[in-house]
Amino acid sequence: MNVAFIPVRGGSKSIPLKNIKPISGKPLVYWTVKAACGCKYIDRVYIATDSVKIRETVESFKQGSEAALFSKAVVIDRSAESASDTASTEFAMLEFAGNYDFDNIVLIQATSPLLVSDDLDRGFEAFNEEGTDSVLSVVRQKRFHWADDASGFAHPTNYDVFHRPRRQEFDGYMVENGAFYISSKAGLIANQNRVWGNIKAVEMNEDTFFEIDEPSDWVIIEALMKKNGITAPSEIPEIKMFLTDCDGCLTDAGMYYSEHGDELKKFNTKDGMGFALLRKAGIVTGIVTSENVDLNRRRAEKLKLDILEAGCKDKVAALNRICAERGISPENVAYVGDDINDLGVIQMVGYGCAPADAMPQVKAAAKYVTTAKGGEGVIREVVEKILSK
Repeated sequence: MNVAFIPVRGGSKSIPLKNIKPISGKPLVYWTVKAACGCKYIDRVYIATDSVKIRETVESFKQGSEAALFSKAVVIDRSAESASDTASTEFAMLEFAGNYDFDNIVLIQATSPLLVSDDLDRGFEAFNEEGTDSVLSVVRQKRFHWADDASGFAHPTNYDVFHRPRRQEFDGYMVENGAFYISSKAGLIANQNRVWGNIKAVEMNEDTFFEIDEPSDWVIIEALMKKNGITAPSEIPEIKMFLTDCDGCLTDAGMYYSEHGDELKKFNTKDGMGFALLRKAGIVTGIVTSENVDLNRRRAEKLKLDILEAGCKDKVAALNRICAERGISPENVAYVGDDINDLGVIQMVGYGCAPADAMPQVKAAAKYVTTAKGGEGVIREVVEKILSK
């Protein structure tokens, strides 16, 4: 049996909880789990984590419209020792090997979201060739290397300065990109290392040279993902009704009080324009919220919304009733929500969306995650997506 092993921990220092931070519309770990689940040679995909939030996020991949795609995924615990800042990846792999049965393992790094299933397919095909003990992924670089000698003078290390090759004539060199490594279980245990023996290198797209380690990497890789067509499903159905939760979507979820005890909320004027654009397009608009306060009522009136469902305890039931009353299918509804009581609605409508600071499992289920946080123009951003399709 071939298994994928994807270790993800919650204690990242450079980018807190980076493994579930949205990139190209989905949590970072989503992309490598998706690639592993799509590999025809992998029987099971194990995601090992010490974080409850990461566990909940990955488990949510197995719900909704993509449930079948992620059927191979299994979330398992990893020890605090293996998730520490000083523990090696080999330590986590060996811990896993001691607890689970398998024949061959592919280590996949969640920080390589440009990885696709075809890369892993080619990796296993190389691994299955006679005489091969292990495989690693690489990219080919065509750059001229220099180094200082003992006297402090620089010299080229991979070409002749008097016969500088043109790029198309230069073989270049291979660089480990950290995306994946394949080995047998027996070889991993015997050698205590992810690769050993007769090693084959499988070349990947040169863009995959980049990994996410620092915040600046995020911007670069998200642009490269877009360039390579690696984006969250963006098919937007015909939208006839637009509904949203209030707190955490229209507001920043903060609760403000005056010195007299009056409750205050901060709304964003950009969202007001968003609703105006929807109204102009003939789209039914409304708020569905568990709160039943006058502030929300006044805001809904000011925005000239068609629906205010206040004090709502069962949002799925409310949506079904509203759709029946309006003669609109849930497939033609867009909904914005940020917390677990919105999850059922987000999964059932045609275009479920979430703010950037929504709960991880909500973001994982959403078809679109905004770059804006709650109260910072979330509605306007979603409206622009809908009206520009």
